[in-house]
Amino acid sequence: MKIAQAGTIESNDALVIVSPSDKLIVEIDSIVFDKFGDAINQVIVDTLKEHQITCKVVVKDKGAYDYTIKARLITALRRAQNE
Repeated sequence: MKIAQAGTIESNDALVIVSPSDKLIVEIDSIVFDKFGDAINQVIVDTLKEHQITCKVVVKDKGAYDYTIKARLITALRRAQNE
């Protein structure tokens, strides 16, 4: 796995950066963290479990929906694995 990213920091989007790590690390910077931080974290953890991947994930969220965050994460994972 290499470092890869997907998304933007535009309104209603999220920038997701993945990098190699021996343990799961999730860092979330979101304009709606107080209200939706737990839900964002859960989407990330669930998606990583689905793909059986352990890595570091950094999310810079600007109000993206859950499905957008998941899509950005999957895209970043595929780029990191050279798919």
